[in-house]
Amino acid sequence: MNDKANILIVDDEEVVRVSHLRSLASINCNTQVAEDGTRALQVMERQAIDVIFLDLRMPDLDGMEVLRTVKRRWPECEVVVITGYPTIESAKEAVRLGAHNYLAKPLCPDDVVRAANDAMTQKRWALRSEVTGPGAENLVEHRSVSASDAPLNEERR
Repeated sequence: MNDKANILIVDDEEVVRVSHLRSLASINCNTQVAEDGTRALQVMERQAIDVIFLDLRMPDLDGMEVLRTVKRRWPECEVVVITGYPTIESAKEAVRLGAHNYLAKPLCPDDVVRAANDAMTQKRWALRSEVTGPGAENLVEHRSVSASDAPLNEERR
């Protein structure tokens, strides 16, 4: 994985896509947008995506179907479900299908950045876990945390 996270914003509302793009402009990432589930899957076919911000209610393919497809085909991708119509049932279903997080709209810019950082942290830990595997703890080099390990949006001090 390169230094910059590849983030895909999937929402049928342009104002939401633009808002999330602006929020993520402050962190070290590449962002793309898709206005529906079909276009999101087309982007996924062409490029490795680290994190998806995924709306649930969209024309064409709904977010749950996109989530199901993404986790089946690209399980290493972290998905943050964002909905204007949150319910306990849809939250449980999203998590069952493999969503990293489930958030209710509207989101402030800090929430978007925090969700991106959390999802990338999860992805890094999952990849590290795959590389080392069970029982490989003796092979892992232990080191102290450095400034380069800080989340994407924190300033280096």
